[in-house]
Amino acid sequence: MIEKLKHKFALSNQGAKDMIKACIVAAVSNMVLMGPASILYFLIKDMLAGEMDFRQIVFYVVGMIVVLVLIVITQHIQYNATFLSTYKESGVRRITIAETLRRLPLSYFGKKDLADLTTNIMSDCAMIETASSHFIPQLIGSIISTTMIGIMLFFFDYRMAAAIFWVVPIAAGIILSSSKLQKKALKKNGAVQLDFSGGVQEYLEVIRDLRANNAQDAYRGTLYNKIETVEKQSIATEFCMSVFASGAQMVLKLGIGTTALVGGILFASGEIDILTFFMFLMIVSRIYDPMFASLQSLTAMIATEVQCERLDEVLSHDVQTGAERLGNRGYDITFSNVKFSYENGEQVLKNVSFTAKQGEVTALIGPSGGGKTTVSRLAARFWDIDGGAITVGGMDVSKIDPETLLSMYSIVFQDVTLFNTSIMENIRLGKKGATDEEVMEAAKLANCIDFIEKLPEGFNTQIGENGGKLSGGERQRISIARAFLKDAPIILLDEATASLDVENETSIQQALSTLIKDKTVLIIAHRMRTIANANKIVVLKDGVVAESGTPEKLQKMDGIYSHMIELQNISENWKMA
Repeated sequence: MIEKLKHKFALSNQGAKDMIKACIVAAVSNMVLMGPASILYFLIKDMLAGEMDFRQIVFYVVGMIVVLVLIVITQHIQYNATFLSTYKESGVRRITIAETLRRLPLSYFGKKDLADLTTNIMSDCAMIETASSHFIPQLIGSIISTTMIGIMLFFFDYRMAAAIFWVVPIAAGIILSSSKLQKKALKKNGAVQLDFSGGVQEYLEVIRDLRANNAQDAYRGTLYNKIETVEKQSIATEFCMSVFASGAQMVLKLGIGTTALVGGILFASGEIDILTFFMFLMIVSRIYDPMFASLQSLTAMIATEVQCERLDEVLSHDVQTGAERLGNRGYDITFSNVKFSYENGEQVLKNVSFTAKQGEVTALIGPSGGGKTTVSRLAARFWDIDGGAITVGGMDVSKIDPETLLSMYSIVFQDVTLFNTSIMENIRLGKKGATDEEVMEAAKLANCIDFIEKLPEGFNTQIGENGGKLSGGERQRISIARAFLKDAPIILLDEATASLDVENETSIQQALSTLIKDKTVLIIAHRMRTIANANKIVVLKDGVVAESGTPEKLQKMDGIYSHMIELQNISENWKMA
């Protein structure tokens, strides 16, 4: 049961246990709430039988006090078991999702967009939190307590009990029979909501390009259409759910009428007394209150299943694991017959084999789509390969925990990611706990000092979201400064100097020359001058190693490499007519 609850409602092990406890407590609380009605029944019975003595009066007074105390105690326990436990579990769930996302292979994120994952962490968690605190325990507790009370009432008078409970299975059946239709509507509603969220996010990200092409009005028109679609689908979804919930509650109310009708007939015929008739009328007015809430809870639970399935998909996904201790001997990176394909099944790499040696610069070049960036990502285990092996110093990277493995890498991506904080903290990301002096030295090596000194607050200048206050070249140099600060034995450079002018590129290359001593360097570049001094060049085309060797060797081969140099020379000498 624990495992089923964990997957059903995206719970932790403790969360599943707490939910079971909450359901039991809710059932007990409902049973205790029937206490006053029971005492009232016996009190009236004794009063009708004749005068009560002092001891009977004391008994009923004490009984009422005891029942009231039990109600207070059970309500307090129920609050802690449902609300407080749920809030703790909600925090655990969010942390667990974040930790799971951190350990997922990047191939997973290729299938998801940012809006979808944000919805997982924020909206879905909030919906499940509400369901766990307000709906699920109350529903299960109501089912348990109603069943137990119903059994007792059937023993008391099966005819009156049948008059009360005959509507319950019909009302529940209306809700359950519509579950597929409700889930379908909810999934469709979630899809249009996600589409709209993604559209708003995309609009904010590309607003510069829209303005540059005078296309903002057309794009806003698309967003307005998405807003209308969300509104219409939300109304349709709410209508679908309310029709069945309201219909079930109307059927349930028929039980009040049938109880009064059957009771009246039995009383008129002398088969039950007035007290029994009164008791069942009192019970039916009380017992339907949690039933009404239960039908709403049942509808809410069906609605929550969509969010639970989405979260369970994340939490149940295979994560990357491995040893947390490195066992490499040196830092040579070796690809041996490596095969790799993305989610769509198209093979990107086919039997790729080469070695990037320690103390050397190995350059990856080739036409776009040839697999260069994929190779660099696989070397750092951003994805897991389909076949072959990748080793670092003889150590199989697929058997090492990704975070442990990445401690050996300094990576500079073509697309730089910066945070909305100071330059100092953005560079410090490269080495946790680095001193200000170490950060400044790394910035100096990356040729950042000249533009940092011109900023209003120097290293303490806030650079805006993703470094929006800096130029492309300045952002790239901060990213390179991180790599200098980390000073890892393996360096991956993916078009690291693409956003720099010739002067800065030359400065950075000189700084890199001091950084790469005795290190393994894997560089991706399209500018041939960037890799002119590389020790080894690997030419990738259509997912295979088409050429491999020193620049001099490849130049003599008159193949892809020499052709690329020729084309770039033509491009550099091009002039406007």
